[in-house]
Amino acid sequence: GVDFKVKTISVDGNKAKLAIWDTAGQERFRTLTPSYYRGAQGVILVYDVTRRDTFVKLDNWLNELETYCTRNDIVKMLVGNKIDKENREVDRNEGLKFARKHSMLFIEASAKTCDGVQCAFEELVEKIIQTPGLWESESQNRGVKLSSKEEGYGGGGGACGGYCSML
Repeated sequence: GVDFKVKTISVDGNKAKLAIWDTAGQERFRTLTPSYYRGAQGVILVYDVTRRDTFVKLDNWLNELETYCTRNDIVKMLVGNKIDKENREVDRNEGLKFARKHSMLFIEASAKTCDGVQCAFEELVEKIIQTPGLWESESQNRGVKLSSKEEGYGGGGGACGGYCSML
């Protein structure tokens, strides 16, 4: 099913409430995804560094984001997950190159060890705060909400990540 978590973090003296929906990249939840994009302030796309197929599908996720997102100033982040594993198929520089090409923040992390996870959320929220009009208009009404989904993500640690859409 869908894993749901609420997490509050403080960045630069601002409290952000993250509502995280983790569908673990399961196709049966794909029809729910468009509703996550509407009004999104930020999005995290996560791929598995040990599975090239998840990296290759990033273009599909970006196309879907462009189709359904209602903001032009959305903050995007790319996260290479499972860096704790040995059998890497996607090099760090390849992820960084993709992120730069699409004007995305980039970080590598491990949902299993939580290495880089907190940093990813904090960096995204920090960038949203720094983007004129994003934080002021949305945070006064309802804080920040996140929905999480990762292609090929196998379980546990919903707050550690996936495809995250700040609503």
